[in-house]
Amino acid sequence: MTAAGLEALRAELAELEGPARVAIAEEIKTARGFGDLKENAEYHEAKNAQARLETKILQIRQQLLNAEVVEVTQGGVVGFGSTVEVEDESSGKRSTYTLVAAHEADAAAGKLSAQSPVAAALDGLKPGDVAVVGTPRGERRLKIVSVA
Repeated sequence: MTAAGLEALRAELAELEGPARVAIAEEIKTARGFGDLKENAEYHEAKNAQARLETKILQIRQQLLNAEVVEVTQGGVVGFGSTVEVEDESSGKRSTYTLVAAHEADAAAGKLSAQSPVAAALDGLKPGDVAVVGTPRGERRLKIVSVA
């Protein structure tokens, strides 16, 4: 993962272990005041939310334990951590992608998993090269405009 991805995970963990835990505890406390716990839907939902929160915390802790920060590829060649601008040869549409670890991927934010087909096709290319990506609708040709 990238150093930025590692920091984002640490920040998310801090949020979940701090304010999110406090909020859930408050929900449970409020729900207890509604009466009999056997038939108290609000209490049971708050306890389920607490279980989901604790599971998420454990997952993030495990990710942090197994995290390996990889240096961003440099030198004008597309690789892990690179930000690459491409132009679709058929439509002329330009897009910018950053190649990141799978758990950091967010297509809407332009963050592609380094294991994705598009990232695999771009890997190792330089500005001016053309990546060929197979898609269900046929082949896409993406010309590398720039690499940062």
